[in-house]
Amino acid sequence: MCRKCVYSIVILFASFFYSLHADASIVREREFYEKRGDVIWDYGMMQVRYISITFDDGPNPEFTPKILDLLAKYNAKATFFITGEKAEKHPKLVKRIVNEGHEIGNHTYSHMYNANISEEVLTDELTRTAEIIKGILGFSPILYRPVGGLYNDSIVAIAKKNNYQVVLWSWHQDPKDWMNPGVQKIVSHVQTGMKPGDIILLHDSGGNRSQTIEALELILKDANRKKFNAVTVSELMILSEEIPPFLFSL
Repeated sequence: MCRKCVYSIVILFASFFYSLHADASIVREREFYEKRGDVIWDYGMMQVRYISITFDDGPNPEFTPKILDLLAKYNAKATFFITGEKAEKHPKLVKRIVNEGHEIGNHTYSHMYNANISEEVLTDELTRTAEIIKGILGFSPILYRPVGGLYNDSIVAIAKKNNYQVVLWSWHQDPKDWMNPGVQKIVSHVQTGMKPGDIILLHDSGGNRSQTIEALELILKDANRKKFNAVTVSELMILSEEIPPFLFSL
């Protein structure tokens, strides 16, 4: 059986299990979700020098093109977790992201920040965004990043039920660029902790992202100097050759 088919079966089993036990009030230890492959933070055991840079909340007509220009300049690939609302307004940018070899993920339609979001509302947010992206690109995303990185049994279960892989970020790779702490603080935060398998969190929308753009060039220069290759999250998964542990229990 092909790996994609096996993975689809695994998702169905996991979705059924969580639908019986999901509870929005339950937030388990990272290890619980990670062992099952339900949530990805990073690939900390990776030996080869690959990282993944991710951008949330776009696309933005002012900042996303500048980020894409920089990624092209340094031959880096990234994953953009976009909102349906902004994708709807900027379909050409969505196309450009994918045409230049980057990846699109679902970040809900309206960027609703709510850890207790109901199944009905979250499903609608994910479905609306997926339909918009499919209308633009011809296919739907398979990665989903919860708004604000909020997760619990319920959010994970809903994601699985809708055939999404939940992707967060390395705990040591959130420079909080959305707060505009200063270019050097963003750069230092990322550079200091950078190691193989990292998933780095940055933003291309949600405010003035000029600091992020300045910092990104310095981060990419440093990554090149240290021989790190920036790839999409899906590429990072493949390169890690990591199979979710619950696969072996079927």
